[in-house]
Amino acid sequence: MNTLVAVAIAPCGTGDELSSEVAKVVDVIRKSGLKNRTSSMFTEIEGEWDEVMKVVKDATMILADKGIRTEVVLKADVRPGYKDMMDGKIDRLEKKIAKLNE
Repeated sequence: MNTLVAVAIAPCGTGDELSSEVAKVVDVIRKSGLKNRTSSMFTEIEGEWDEVMKVVKDATMILADKGIRTEVVLKADVRPGYKDMMDGKIDRLEKKIAKLNE
């Protein structure tokens, strides 16, 4: 079943600058082959439930397997019958906003 998740995976207790560790996490997600998009706070991943959850696990373990305490914040949207939710949700929202401003 198609699933869209917003996930933030970050190390805890490693100092003020986290970008090196976060880069490793995002690299795992990007190499997964699943549709994804990274913003300043979250990375969205879209695909079949099991595939998405495997990528979340793999991205988490890239830090945890090195003994780094790792925090994961995840929000999932499981919507039967829908595909391309990552872009589709934004397209529908933009159309509604445009209608408000006609």
